[in-house]
Amino acid sequence: MFKRLSLLLIPATLLLSLFAFTACGSDDDDEPTPPASSPASGTTTSQSPTAAAATYPMQVSDLLGRKVEIKAKPGTIVALSPTATELVYAAGGAIVGRTSSVDYPEAARQAKDVGTAYQPNAETILALKPDLIVADSVIHAQPDLRKAIEGFGVPVVFIGADSYQEVLDGLALMGKILDSTEQAAKVSAQVEKALADARAALAGKQVSAVLLIADRDRTLYAAKPSSYAGDVMTKLGLTNPAASQPDSGPFPGYTAVAPEKMVEFNPDFIFTITPAPPPAPRLSAQIPAIPPFKGLKAVTGNHVVEVDVQVFLQAPGPRVVDAFKAITKAVSGN
Repeated sequence: MFKRLSLLLIPATLLLSLFAFTACGSDDDDEPTPPASSPASGTTTSQSPTAAAATYPMQVSDLLGRKVEIKAKPGTIVALSPTATELVYAAGGAIVGRTSSVDYPEAARQAKDVGTAYQPNAETILALKPDLIVADSVIHAQPDLRKAIEGFGVPVVFIGADSYQEVLDGLALMGKILDSTEQAAKVSAQVEKALADARAALAGKQVSAVLLIADRDRTLYAAKPSSYAGDVMTKLGLTNPAASQPDSGPFPGYTAVAPEKMVEFNPDFIFTITPAPPPAPRLSAQIPAIPPFKGLKAVTGNHVVEVDVQVFLQAPGPRVVDAFKAITKAVSGN
């Protein structure tokens, strides 16, 4: 659980060894496929006659600041995370290889399973003869892991999303690489409009909210603005009582929250993420049962809301639109 957040806890030597020619594994973060209304479904559109065609070879800077030469328009792409996959499709592209947990968009399911994001199978990837690998700038940022991916001998770009802005940056980069800038710009405009609509719906509301996840020991962690989920709340203008707390615990961008601290916060809303798939109990059902929390405003007001683990944690990306809608619906009732 918490795979995106716990990467830094894995020893570098172990991460490097995971790239040996091993059998494909299965991610343990599978979730039901969300509605296909999100822009991440990435229906490919033709370039307008007035759009200037891209010139290859081109040099781009990825989200790790690396300079990458793209010799020709990529036609055989392998994506090494759910976020990378969704950004490719949203920008008008398609993939031939994907990681095990990818189930969105629907078209991506037809791509070859190349192992998990943390244990991709080098042999399977190279057998596909990709002309581009799209890695994750969050998951694969650790130097040894990054070096292993770069060692495949295939052009690699790193894109990911630790924030709302990085969603837009990733879309723009993929649009440029795929010569589909208009499609990428169209999806970016949808994302920006979703944010504007959500902010308008919440305008004038003074709402405090905490977003919680829990580890196997039932320790609670609250998202800070430096996390993706925390950034989503910040963009919507919600007051986050955990914002000023120091990072603590193993998860970057989150802070450990003792029960007495939650009582002190006493937020209007509590949003919860449960990484474990059903039938594991939802954290939203457990929070009201914790004795110190029974008097919290969020509990007495029935404002403890479970949110989608993919959208808020496992696959940050163009479906940030759905994240905005989920919070707006909970807070405004619309």
